[in-house]
Amino acid sequence: MDRRLFLLAIPGLLAACTTTTTTRTGTHTRVNTVPSRGRPATRYTVSPHYRRMYSAVTTEPYPVPAVDLSRIDPKYLRHEVDYTTPYAPGTLVVDPANFFCYFILPDGKAIRYGVGVARNQSANFRGQGSIGRKAEWPYWTPTRNMMRTQPKRYGHLGGGLKPGVTNPLGARALYLYRNGRDTLFRLHGTIEPWSIGTNVSSGCIRFLNQDIMDLYERVKPGARVVVLQG
Repeated sequence: MDRRLFLLAIPGLLAACTTTTTTRTGTHTRVNTVPSRGRPATRYTVSPHYRRMYSAVTTEPYPVPAVDLSRIDPKYLRHEVDYTTPYAPGTLVVDPANFFCYFILPDGKAIRYGVGVARNQSANFRGQGSIGRKAEWPYWTPTRNMMRTQPKRYGHLGGGLKPGVTNPLGARALYLYRNGRDTLFRLHGTIEPWSIGTNVSSGCIRFLNQDIMDLYERVKPGARVVVLQG
């Protein structure tokens, strides 16, 4: 199947699930859980290495809580992988079908991050983009369409939402541009870490805060962004 390229757009908010039981597989402990409603969920335990990687950050202007890793499949946690691609080192390649973003390294390697992506493909912007700018603790303003379709939820936020622990963009944002213009599409952190590995956003690509902070330090303004379909 041929691959086409598209970019993804602006964040949405997600409601969470709950828990209950246990089984062990390999190096991870899986806890099969049954919410009060809906299908069973799964809980995990991970190595001390990942607990340190996703521990609380106290050196930022706003607190970054430790991630509850019991709610995230370990395959979505950050690590270096073998990755063959035609794209140059420094490129960001997003694979929404598998909920991954790759930061391309030399010699057939990449840093792989788990992400949350759009719940509705019709929200996707098609084409290619680049990182036009980067922001630490960004402001967030809902789109006009979000305010129009959900006025009770977003109508009062026309002036924007200040940075902080309740801002849906999280600790960092990478702004996607095309032909020198802001597309309104973002790669950003999240205040809903359990949403990683799901179709949840209104279009943007969301990361765990600790991961977007790591990626922020790696990626350069002007870096190419490619999102795969196929």
